[in-house]
Amino acid sequence: MTNNDHNNGLGAGSSDDQRFSEGESELTLTNRQGHPVTDNQNLRTVGRRGPTTLENYDFLEKISHFDRERIPERVVHARGAGAHGYFEAYGKVGNEPVAKYTRAKLFQEAGKRTPVFVRFSSVIHGGHSPETLRDPRGFAIKFYTEDGNWDLVGNNLKIFFIRDAIKFPDMVHAFKPDPVTNIQSNERFFDFVSNSPEATHMVTFLFSPWGIPANYRQMQGSGVHAYKWVNADGQAILVKYHWEPLQGVKNLTAGEAEKIQGTNFNHATQDLYEAIERGDYPEWELSVQLMTDNEHPELDYDPLDPTKLWDPEQFPFLKVGKMVLDRNPINYFAEVEQVAFGTGVLVDGLDFSDDKLLQGRTFSYSDTQRHRVGTNYLQLPINAPKKHVATNQRDGQMTYEVDLAPGQNPHVNYEPSSLGGLQEAPQRGKEHEPLYNDRLVRQQIDRTNDFAQAGATYRSLDEVERADLIANLGGALAECKDVIRNRMVEHFTKADPEYGANVAKAIEEALAKRASMHSGITSQNGDAMEAAAELGHPSDGY
Repeated sequence: MTNNDHNNGLGAGSSDDQRFSEGESELTLTNRQGHPVTDNQNLRTVGRRGPTTLENYDFLEKISHFDRERIPERVVHARGAGAHGYFEAYGKVGNEPVAKYTRAKLFQEAGKRTPVFVRFSSVIHGGHSPETLRDPRGFAIKFYTEDGNWDLVGNNLKIFFIRDAIKFPDMVHAFKPDPVTNIQSNERFFDFVSNSPEATHMVTFLFSPWGIPANYRQMQGSGVHAYKWVNADGQAILVKYHWEPLQGVKNLTAGEAEKIQGTNFNHATQDLYEAIERGDYPEWELSVQLMTDNEHPELDYDPLDPTKLWDPEQFPFLKVGKMVLDRNPINYFAEVEQVAFGTGVLVDGLDFSDDKLLQGRTFSYSDTQRHRVGTNYLQLPINAPKKHVATNQRDGQMTYEVDLAPGQNPHVNYEPSSLGGLQEAPQRGKEHEPLYNDRLVRQQIDRTNDFAQAGATYRSLDEVERADLIANLGGALAECKDVIRNRMVEHFTKADPEYGANVAKAIEEALAKRASMHSGITSQNGDAMEAAAELGHPSDGY
């Protein structure tokens, strides 16, 4: 039996194994040991009424597996949907040969197709939360390339809240429910972002309709961070990745989202699944922005800052390929839930930039998959590369198979060795060797410029988007203490004076409305309690 047999679910000990015991057919129920189950309705007991006995193996295997059917929910990106497809390269970056900038094989030939699996998700909310909630959306792609897996892990928006990885746990804690009440609150959210001025730009996007994509098919994607492309000579250039849906982009206002949520809180997952089932395969075009790898003092921001956009007038979007999703998962848990991404999963010709948030995520993402899914999560079919694998990794929880190469001495699980062990691969291109000469410090970047792009984004929104942004911010900030409201208005004003003034006015209007509603509720409280009691259905106690 080959590794490929395992990865396709074939071979010994699977439902495809054609060896049967006497009386069995393909549809005979067995336990995981292969024992035919003759009674799946009754425990083995002392007499008809019990008690049960400990040697009920079929039951113990069944219930103990059932007890473990859920792995820990993702801390972020818990709610998600996914699909299989392929990426087709154009062989060029814009009008230039792609080899000029990267030696990554998947981009080189026009028409070359690489299998992919894509997972879309919301970020903060739980596994069964409504898909209409205001939240960034994850957009993660696993490319099964001939050189191994490449994970491009991003969001629908092109920027992020923070620029330093040390703030990531605090950010997520602030956005998640209160540890005492288990209730999410706008006050916790704005308490954090008001003390993190670099978040002003992301908040501007998030509270506009861009914070609620209409569905996954009409959603943009971005790698957010600056990465590097490396060519055969070891020369590197900074690169940002952007996905544009060929179905068009569509977002929801708060009112539109509320109407959908009232009838369907799975609308985006359903929309994606049904579109693929009917053959309406969603497509995205991948473009990149390229920038030379230096500090660019002519810019008013640091190009490695993930809270900033690169101006497309200076750094145009260059098309490199197209992605098509044409197959739904067979099993949600095995594929969508257990798929595991990491920002550090790159192939030859791709590299990291010095973006401090990217560097921190590179450790965190793969580390959390080993905790969440298991030590050997890369042996699962959805995560395993579609190519030869031979490692000296051994053992660990849920070891599925040993990465033993044909002809490898099974006694040698280390390298280097002269006794028939694995050997290093030859270097295919010149190694990229960035040069550093600086002090080791704890300092933020020089060009923070936290507000200019937020103001530009505000001014670029159309009338409907701007009105929705202001109303959403006014209502949310009305729930916060004065110190938080005042600081956020100060940030918006620094971004654009009109922006700050409109948010301040919207807060006052929301506070007045809340006061009026509270007054009415108080005066009618007795009547409301009586009315509520009448809605109940009296029942006798057990």
